[in-house]
Amino acid sequence: MKLPVNSCYSLRLPRSPGFISAVFSREARCRFSIGLTRLKSKMDNKKSVYERYTKEALIKRIQKLETQLQHEQRHQVSQEEEEGEGEGKSGSSTPAIASTPSSPPRKKREERRIDPAKYSTRLVAFKLAYLGKRYGGFEFAAHASLPTIEEELWKAFCKACLIFPENPDVVNFDPWEYSKCGRTDRGVSAFGQVIAIRVRSNRPLAPTKPKAETENAPGDENDGGEVNEEEEKEPREFNDFSDELPYCKILNRLLPHDIKILAWCPTTPEEFSARYDCRERQYRYFFTQPAFTPLPQSLENPTLAASTTNVKGGWLDIEAMRRAAKKFEGTHDFRNFCRVDPCKLNINFERKMFECDVVEVEDASTALPFLGHDEFRPPSESEAAPEEKSPSPKIYYLHVRGTAFLWHQIRCMVAVIFLVGQGLEPPSIVDRLLDPALEPRRPNYQLADEYPLVLWDCLFPRPSNPAHAVPWSYVGEENPLNQHGAMGLLAHTWELWRQRKLDELLAAQLLDVVAAQADVTLRRDARAPPYIPATVRVFEGGNRERLVGKYPPLLKRPRLPSPLEVFDREARRKGYKDAADMREALVRKKEEAAAAAAEGLGKASRNEGEELEGREKENGKEEVE
Repeated sequence: MKLPVNSCYSLRLPRSPGFISAVFSREARCRFSIGLTRLKSKMDNKKSVYERYTKEALIKRIQKLETQLQHEQRHQVSQEEEEGEGEGKSGSSTPAIASTPSSPPRKKREERRIDPAKYSTRLVAFKLAYLGKRYGGFEFAAHASLPTIEEELWKAFCKACLIFPENPDVVNFDPWEYSKCGRTDRGVSAFGQVIAIRVRSNRPLAPTKPKAETENAPGDENDGGEVNEEEEKEPREFNDFSDELPYCKILNRLLPHDIKILAWCPTTPEEFSARYDCRERQYRYFFTQPAFTPLPQSLENPTLAASTTNVKGGWLDIEAMRRAAKKFEGTHDFRNFCRVDPCKLNINFERKMFECDVVEVEDASTALPFLGHDEFRPPSESEAAPEEKSPSPKIYYLHVRGTAFLWHQIRCMVAVIFLVGQGLEPPSIVDRLLDPALEPRRPNYQLADEYPLVLWDCLFPRPSNPAHAVPWSYVGEENPLNQHGAMGLLAHTWELWRQRKLDELLAAQLLDVVAAQADVTLRRDARAPPYIPATVRVFEGGNRERLVGKYPPLLKRPRLPSPLEVFDREARRKGYKDAADMREALVRKKEEAAAAAAEGLGKASRNEGEELEGREKENGKEEVE
């Protein structure tokens, strides 16, 4: 029987034991069972390793296993054919025709790997930027459907031989003293993300000097105290720019077009941590004014406008948003402006915000002529003189500066501020939600969209540790061609910007054509309704508004479980009585681990002492002898 060999997935056999017994011999069934057992044991041992594989590495591994399986199937089929031909020709006197010798298999070229022992290493802090739309977040996740920023960084560092992992397919930054300043979620961008990692360096290794001879041998020519004329040359001082590896240039050639290294720190302290040494993180959330397509005044439903809000649909009240944003400044409890992580039992919800404000982006507007018509503008702007009317849409951003942030905190803050800007909630709603005594549970509201959020910058060091400052050396400061050359950072960024800019320009022209070519006052269909349906349109940061029907105020919405209820539920799921019991158990485990470690160190020191005593006794006996 010939088995198909084009793909391992094309072999589909019935599950009945009789079929397998009839087709395969006893020896073949035994080999199959042993192979299946070995494969299962290998998969059990490799499970934890495969969970850390990148998506590309998993695909390569599957292709390799599939090729290996196809080769084994071909070999088994040819072996069975040879056995069948031999049995059929056993009684014949015809000599067997010698088979032509097959060409020997080509040897695969072994990958040349750098010997880590020949190079020194150094801890380096990098500042990088990325557009997060194509990625599933910054932190590596084995089961993510999209690639992550850390996965792309890992591949670039490995390909550049800046780190030397035993298996480059397994993402594991732990041996390289890796730290990161922020963990952005899926779709979130960053223009000032900071990481620190120990990488290969061109710095010379410390010379291993042989032991100096304390006494000259008898008959030595230099016995009279003469000194050699040749003196050792002092090593030249190492320069971090002319002698060191061009880290930014190397990595930018290997990283994707929407991930770039902006700067590195040549004087990174040895104990530097990108997470714990950061004193301030800055976020910006961008949005347009108007936020979504406004309707002509002739189509607005008068009953809806009178019952819900005094802000024209699509437009935002920037001043009300600014008043609400200012209420976040200072130290507050943000449990109603975050998502509770059930695994963090000892989390503190208090955070300090240095600044929170709504700022207009200057010279960033793309004029859409149809928005200049009075029927599309708010009444306050439609009554202004033509020379006082500014082009629309405008670009704004919510600027937030703080020490640290909770999970989804910025997006929760933006969601509430957008409700205030649309006139659906008063600015005082922020004061209410910041008081856990009045609102211990968060109202169930929708998070703002993730794509307009940017981790803008990270500032160092903390006031308590001024020695861990990181003076950045930006791309182009060591060599201007790295910034403005044909392969420079600015050229790549310009290419990325121009592509997006042309998309924006063409979309704007199309939008203006569509808005201007129809005369909606004709009403050729007599059945056309006079107004739009009486439903509220809510802006949440995305490309379109969301229809919610009758808007429910935040304080009348269902409440989510409190943090304590979330922690108790997670503790019971893991077999504990409640969150307090789980905390006590974790404390006991830490104390037991510390005691075991101390006991291990004590045993090791006692063993070393006994070994030293034994050596001293042996040396004493040798001296006596």
